[in-house]
Amino acid sequence: MPEIVPLHYHILLEPDLSTFRFSGQTTVHLKPSVPAGEIVLNICDLAVWKTEWIRQSGTLACPFQVDPEKETLRVFLAECTGEEIDLRIVYEGVINDRMAGLYRSSYRTENGIRWIAVSQLQESDARRVFPCLDHPAQKATFDVELKIDKGLVAVSNGAIQSIDPLSDGRKSVCFETTPRMSTYLLFIGVGRFETIQDPEDPRVKAITVPGMSAFAEFGLEFGKNALRYCERYFGIPYPLSKLDLIAVPDFAFGAMENWGAITFRENLLLRYPESTSKSGLERICEVTAHEIVHQWFGNLVTPEDWRYLWLNESFATFFAYGVVDELHPGWKIWDRFIGGQTAEALERDGLKETFAIEIPGGEHVVINSSTAPIIYSKGGSVLRQILGFIGPDAFQKGLTRYLNSHAYGSTASRDLWEALEAECDQPITRMMKDWIGQPGHPLVEVHRRGNTLRLHQGRFSYLEGAPDATWLVPVNIRLFGAGEEETTLQVVMKDADLSVPIDDGVQAYKINEGQSGFYRVQYRDEENLVRLGLHIRDKRLSAADRWGLASDLEALLRAGRIDLDRYLRFLEYYKDEDRLLPAAQVIQSLHRLFIVAPASCKEQIQKTACPFLHRLLTDIGYAPAAEEPHSRTILREHCLWPAAVMGLQEAEDFGKKRFKEVEAGQRVDPDIFKSVLQLGAWTWGTRALSWFMARLSATGSEHERMTIAMAMGSFREKKAVDAALQAVLDIIPDRNKFIPVVAMASNPDAIAHLWPWYTENLPAIEHFHPMLYERVVAALIPTCGLILEKEVKSFFENYLKKHSLAADAIRMSLEKLEINLALRRRMEARKGHSA
Repeated sequence: MPEIVPLHYHILLEPDLSTFRFSGQTTVHLKPSVPAGEIVLNICDLAVWKTEWIRQSGTLACPFQVDPEKETLRVFLAECTGEEIDLRIVYEGVINDRMAGLYRSSYRTENGIRWIAVSQLQESDARRVFPCLDHPAQKATFDVELKIDKGLVAVSNGAIQSIDPLSDGRKSVCFETTPRMSTYLLFIGVGRFETIQDPEDPRVKAITVPGMSAFAEFGLEFGKNALRYCERYFGIPYPLSKLDLIAVPDFAFGAMENWGAITFRENLLLRYPESTSKSGLERICEVTAHEIVHQWFGNLVTPEDWRYLWLNESFATFFAYGVVDELHPGWKIWDRFIGGQTAEALERDGLKETFAIEIPGGEHVVINSSTAPIIYSKGGSVLRQILGFIGPDAFQKGLTRYLNSHAYGSTASRDLWEALEAECDQPITRMMKDWIGQPGHPLVEVHRRGNTLRLHQGRFSYLEGAPDATWLVPVNIRLFGAGEEETTLQVVMKDADLSVPIDDGVQAYKINEGQSGFYRVQYRDEENLVRLGLHIRDKRLSAADRWGLASDLEALLRAGRIDLDRYLRFLEYYKDEDRLLPAAQVIQSLHRLFIVAPASCKEQIQKTACPFLHRLLTDIGYAPAAEEPHSRTILREHCLWPAAVMGLQEAEDFGKKRFKEVEAGQRVDPDIFKSVLQLGAWTWGTRALSWFMARLSATGSEHERMTIAMAMGSFREKKAVDAALQAVLDIIPDRNKFIPVVAMASNPDAIAHLWPWYTENLPAIEHFHPMLYERVVAALIPTCGLILEKEVKSFFENYLKKHSLAADAIRMSLEKLEINLALRRRMEARKGHSA
C-alpha cells in the first residue's frame, strides 16, 4: 500500500487566453498509511509560490522543494502526523503549445485567429496542470472550479453545478464532484464552444469550436447508441450524469477518454458531407466506440500500474469493433479488425525487438509507434482469440464479473484471468500468462503423415536470432473431404509438438480457421497448399481465411522461408478476388514488395499487380455507383493509388482527368477524393501543389486538410517533392506534419528526397510532438536505408548514443530496415541465379 493515499482534490484554475498563462490553487486531501513528516507530489513546469497545511487550529505555511529532473514537489510539514492532511498549493503555469498538459489550440474566424485551452493528461501530464500523485492507481475524487472571462464556456468531467459572477467581470464555474478516478482522466476546457445535445438522451452532447457543431450530428448519434449498447452489454449503467464528445482543432492523438468529457481530433468526430468518405465514417465510429468503451475499461476499472495498460487499451481496441458491428452490421467491420489491428500486430510482433503485452517494469509506459501495436493491436487480437476459445457467453459474463468486482478500483492482469476462468472450464490463467507475459507469437508448422497432422510451434521472427518460446495455442482446423464435406476440429497445443489424427477422406486442411488465432502458419506439404489455393479460387474458404493464407505467405517471404516466385505463383489463385479483406491484402503486399524490390524485380511484381488491379477496377468501377455495397467503396480506395504507382496507365489517366475537374470546381465524390488528389499530385506535379496550397488556406474541414496533406506525399517530380517538404516545415499544422512524410515513404519517386530533407532540417523536425516525430523516423528509416544503407545506419547508431528521443521507434525501424535489406538481397540473388 502507498505511504500516502489521495482522497480528494479541489482544483481552482484561472486560465488567461490572452497571455497563455494560468494561476492555480489545488487543495489535496491525503491519508498517510504511516506517520509522515513530508509529502511528495508530482509536478512539472509549474511555478510554486506557496504551500500550506490546513488544520483545524489554523493554516501553517510549509517549506517546500521542487526537483525539476524528478518532477517532484517535496512539502515539509511542521510535525509528523498519521492523521488525514489537507494540503494547499498555490502555483502558476503556462498554457503551452505542445499538445500536452493544459495547452492552447487555435481556429480561424472571419475576424482572425481565436484560441481555446484544453487538457491532455495521459499518461503522466496531470502534473503539468496541478500538483498531484500522478499514477493510475492513486485514485481520488475531484472538484473543479474555473474562473474565466464571462464570454467563455467551461467544460470539465462533471456537469456544471453553478455559475457565479465575479466582481472583476469574470465568472466562476463549478462542476459536479467526479467519481473516484485517476489523475490522467481529468479534463479542463475553456473557449467559445458550441454545444448540441442529443434529443433522445440528454446525457450526450457534442461540443465544437464556433461554426462546426452542424457537422457533429453523425458522431453525436453514434455516440448515444454506442453508450446505450455498452450499458446493455456490460450490465452496468454509465455512472456520470453527462457524456461530452469534444472536437479539438489541435490534437496529437486520435482521441482521449477523459471520463465524461471525451476529446477527439476534429476529423474523428465531425462528418463533413463534401469530404468525409465512408472509410472516414468507419473511423469516426470506431474511435468513438473505443473511447466510450474506456468509460468502463480504464475509467471505472483502472490498471494498478502502467505495466497493465493493456487492460485499458486492448479491451477498448477489441470491443470497439464489436460496438460498430452491432450498430452497423452491413459494414463487416470485423474484416477491418483483421486486416488492420491483427495485421499491424503480427507485423510489429514479428520483430526480434519486441516485448510482452504486459510490459515489464511498468513505472512509466509511453504509448508510441513502437508500443501501440503491441498494447492496442496485439492485445485486442489476443482477446479475440480468447473469445473464440471460451465462447461469447462466458466471455461476456467474465467481463461483467470483472467490472462489478473492481468498480472504481484498480486491477492487475490476474484479476481479469480469474474473472474469465470463473465463467468457463478452460485454462485461461495458463493461456493468458503465455500470451500476455512473453514477447512474440508462434509459427505453427504443419505437415501430414498419412492420417496424422503433425504440428510444431516455435517463435516466429523475420530475422534469425530471436529466443524461442512456446505458447498454449488454441487451434481450429478446417478439414475438407470429398465434395462439399467439411468438419472442424478444435485442439490445444500445450507443448512444442502435437499430433492430430484425421480421417482417410480428408483431402485438404486449413489451420487457424477464421483467423481467430494470433499466430502464423506454414504448410510443409505442397499438395495441401495447392488444394487450399483451389478453394481460394472457388471461394470455398472464407474471406478471413483467404486473407490469412496470403498474409502468412507474405510473412514467410519476408522471413526468407519462401522465395518471390513461389509467392507470386500462389497469388494467381486470387485473380478473381473481390472481397475487401483478401483483395486489400494482395494489393498492399504487392505495393510493399514493389517499394523494397530491386529494379531488376519490379517488373515481375508489376506483371502480377497490374492485371489484378485492372480486372478489379474494371469490375467495381473507377468511380462509385449509387447504392453500391459499403465494402466495395472502401476497396476502390485501396486500389487507385497503388495501381498508378505500380504502372497501371488506366488508373493514372482516370486520376489526371478527375483532378482537372477538381481544379475547375466540380464536385468529386468523397469516396474517391483522396485518391484523385493523390493521382493529381502524381500526374500534374507542381500544378497540383498550387491547388493544394490554396485549398489548405481556404478549407474549414480537418478531414480535407488531412487528405491534402496525404496527397502531398504523392509527387513524382523533385521540384514538387521539395516544395511539399518545405510546406511540412512552414505551413502544415503541427498535428499533421507527419502525414506527407509518411506518405512519401511509400512513394518510390519521393523516397530519395526524404533523407537530405531530414538531416538538413533536423532541429526543426525534432521539435515536432514526440509521438509525431517518431512517426517520421519510423517511416524514413526502413525505406531511405534501402538507398543509403551505411549512412542511415551510421547516423542513427550515433544518434541513439546521444539522444533518447524516439529511441524505441528508431531501434524498431532499424530492424525493419534489416528485414527489407535481407529481402532485397535474396531477390537480387535469385534474379541473378535465374539469369
